[in-house]
Amino acid sequence: MTMTVDSATGRARWLAVTTVAVGTFTIVTSEMLPVGLLTSIAADLRVSEGTAGLMMTVPGLVAAVSAPVLAVAARGLDRRLTLLGLMALLAGANLVAALATDYLVMLAARVLTGVSIGGFWAFAAGLGARLVPERSVGRATSVILSGVSVASVLGVPAAAFVSSFASWQAAFAAAGVLALVLVALLAATLPPLPGTTPARSGTVLASSASRNPSRRRVPRPLRVVLVLTVLMVSGHFAAYTYVRPFLEQVAGAGPAFVGVALLLYGVAGVAGNFAAGGQAAKRPRAVLVTLAVLMAAATAALPLAGLPLAALVVWGLGYGGLGVTLQLWIMRAGGGEFGTALFVGAFNVSIALGAFAGGRVADGISVPAVMWLGAALAAVSVAVAGIWGRSTRSGS
Repeated sequence: MTMTVDSATGRARWLAVTTVAVGTFTIVTSEMLPVGLLTSIAADLRVSEGTAGLMMTVPGLVAAVSAPVLAVAARGLDRRLTLLGLMALLAGANLVAALATDYLVMLAARVLTGVSIGGFWAFAAGLGARLVPERSVGRATSVILSGVSVASVLGVPAAAFVSSFASWQAAFAAAGVLALVLVALLAATLPPLPGTTPARSGTVLASSASRNPSRRRVPRPLRVVLVLTVLMVSGHFAAYTYVRPFLEQVAGAGPAFVGVALLLYGVAGVAGNFAAGGQAAKRPRAVLVTLAVLMAAATAALPLAGLPLAALVVWGLGYGGLGVTLQLWIMRAGGGEFGTALFVGAFNVSIALGAFAGGRVADGISVPAVMWLGAALAAVSVAVAGIWGRSTRSGS
């Protein structure tokens, strides 16, 4: 009887882990939605494509701020209730975006999206340790993180696919409905997860600094990874945010072709994620250099070659492995929770900076020029990882 009860409890906890992973997929997909819908949204809301790119900039900045703020402000609340509230907020934000007929309303909805993204991620990232036995924490955390990886490469193609048959509003509405379903699933699968009192938890930085004041300074290996995060993620989103206008204006692609092209990019990205993960644990620097070369070559080839599908597949392979490689490098550098928190903040800020810089280039120069910007930043990353990264013992 005990074995049966334990087995049932174990299945229930793994179901909760899986549901949280679907939740991380949903929040990252919601963050990336405008990428595949940019042209249609800009036209309907009567703004330029560069200005429409602020739909990526705003939630990235808000998420970078809301993650540490909510982690401290809501630390005493039950994590289950907190996650339910944040997912409900995401559902409302996506549904408001679907109904928006004014660009300011759309940006307001994206602010709420950013709050949900930052808060949900701050609490969900560490739930593996509270849901499964200690021996399974690593696997549970990987499952939760897989939602982010899959969303990063498949969320945009899925949105573009929906919009090609319906409208951009339908894509936002679908994301809103998915978030509402997640509210019900999280309520059904998550056990009570009491928060921690300020005396017991505090912030990672504060507790670390109190034990060892010298740790207030970010170690050099970690600084290398953070610099590379900013360079590569900013370069990627400077170009990727405007990939749909590029395909339509330069390659003459229609909505159906764009959907297929982004789907191929997504499939290649999933393959890149698993391929890089198998090697990056041992040699993160070498893997990162390879990924940066692939991204630089692909984004440079797009304005030059008449083979957008081939370039997008190469680009997907490169970017798909980026997140897991950077995270594994941070772990190898001994970054711990503090390093991961800095990485999440740097990643979200870089999304915002990249989308903003790409928008200024798209409006001020041309849409094809954003591909050159992405290629240039990827090339700089190769140099940084190859020269500066070589001098750190953790890079390999």
